Amino acid sequence: RHKVVIPGNHEFILEEPRNRGAITNAILLVDSGVEIEGLKIWGSPVTPLYGGAFGKSRSEDREKHWAQIPEGLDILITHTPPFAIRDHGLPSEPREGCPYLFVEVFRAMPRLHVFGHIHAGYGTLRTTDTIFVNASLMGEDGSLSRKPVVVDFQVR
Repeated sequence: RHKVVIPGNHEFILEEPRNRGAITNAILLVDSGVEIEGLKIWGSPVTPLYGGAFGKSRSEDREKHWAQIPEGLDILITHTPPFAIRDHGLPSEPREGCPYLFVEVFRAMPRLHVFGHIHAGYGTLRTTDTIFVNASLMGEDGSLSRKPVVVDFQVR
């Protein structure tokens, strides 16, 4: 019934605000929020990549950026994962999530945090307060080989 999307590190065209109207079949969140049927949702496409769309490679910029996440959210949608949460594949691989996002997620305490970017991190992690979902559908070979993750929860 409702579609909420955020761009990722390949959507350079959506960095320009005048191009965002091209998304007509969904609600596009770029460092903004929306309330839908009582659910408070906020989304951001920012990644720690230098040279990628919506990239903020300087630590200071990411720290300041993630401090914008409002408290009282039901759903947080980010392109990049928080550090140490579904942000790598094998234990021998380096973690690629953002430590500043990690701090702010645990401050804001959304009920659901959906992200992607690190394809090998696909899956879920539940804590007492938050369900974390790396919803990357793209497999390691580049195909859309994974099934969407479905999460049901009640409006407070």
